[in-house]
Amino acid sequence: MKIGCPKEIKPQEFRVGLTPDAAREAVAHGHSVVVETGAGAGSGFVNDDYLAAGAELVAAAKDVFDAADMIVKVKEPQAVERKMLREGQILYTYLHLAPDPDQTHDLLESGCTAIAYETVTDDSGGLPLLAPMSEVAGRLAPQVGAWTLQKANGGRGVLLGGVPGTAPANVVVIGGGVVGTQAARVAAGMGADVTVLDRSLPRLRYLDDVFGREFRNRYSTGAAIAELIQSADLVIGAVLIPGAAAPKLITKDQLSTMKPGAAIVDVAIDQGGCFETSKATTHADPIYEVDGVMHYCVANMPGAVARTSTQALGNATLPIMLALADKGWRQACEDDPHILNGLNVHAGQLTNYAVGRALEINVLSPGLALKS
Repeated sequence: MKIGCPKEIKPQEFRVGLTPDAAREAVAHGHSVVVETGAGAGSGFVNDDYLAAGAELVAAAKDVFDAADMIVKVKEPQAVERKMLREGQILYTYLHLAPDPDQTHDLLESGCTAIAYETVTDDSGGLPLLAPMSEVAGRLAPQVGAWTLQKANGGRGVLLGGVPGTAPANVVVIGGGVVGTQAARVAAGMGADVTVLDRSLPRLRYLDDVFGREFRNRYSTGAAIAELIQSADLVIGAVLIPGAAAPKLITKDQLSTMKPGAAIVDVAIDQGGCFETSKATTHADPIYEVDGVMHYCVANMPGAVARTSTQALGNATLPIMLALADKGWRQACEDDPHILNGLNVHAGQLTNYAVGRALEINVLSPGLALKS
């Protein structure tokens, strides 16, 4: 199979879908690899790294899309990239289709077979291709939240950990999964007073057993959120419903109950955001203000630390990429139901129920898609 990796073109996206090590592995498996010139530069990988791995370099993204049987990316294909997809081509990347009807319709029209990193599962019920970026985003969230809280950025002028004789910042993390756990660890490590909210009692017990008094946890209800945000300096939204649009947990009216200059970091913005006032921003212009509350809603937070993120993502995506290339997508999905769970689009049909509900589009069972 010919595997192609174009340069990411989403604003301030510095990651790359294929590392030189992954290219070398693919070549060792008997496949050919074509990479757009300069694709790895933002992550610190130069063209010679790919050439040494046995990949072919081409001048433009169109050359990659025209040549490759499978396209490997990081972020969802942008409009110009979607026009280059073709029937029967495999697309392997993050998609986040639920809040993105334009992308969904374009992928359906292309006839491609799209496998989304964020809906591939594992034996423990986790999301192994989403987890590494969730870890990165979770660890970044207190860092960017602390920056947003600085007075020069419109924030309250509160230092997350305080200093002797002053109170630390009050941080509320909504969601106790991978993102929330990492965010709480880092915020607590910076000296903040942290509370994590989650609706899973087993998860709350796990957090209590592992982290003890490092940070508090509380069962998540609308009333608990409404209460805690009133005293919060920083709120981190870390909720996830696999494949589906994120629920709106703080309304615009509730912003008036928060402290002037308080900060919100919405890590769920890829799935539409978990605050009513959230809208996607970029690293070039990351924050905005609504009713005195500063919002940080960058849709590709891990792109800020591109080398770490690319290496972490590549470690997770490589085995499935090789399975898709070695066996073809049908056999790979037949052999592994977790890969089948990643199938979102095939031959003009939507194959993910959560996306179908969010966008009100009819869904073809993934099992039937294998037989079509």
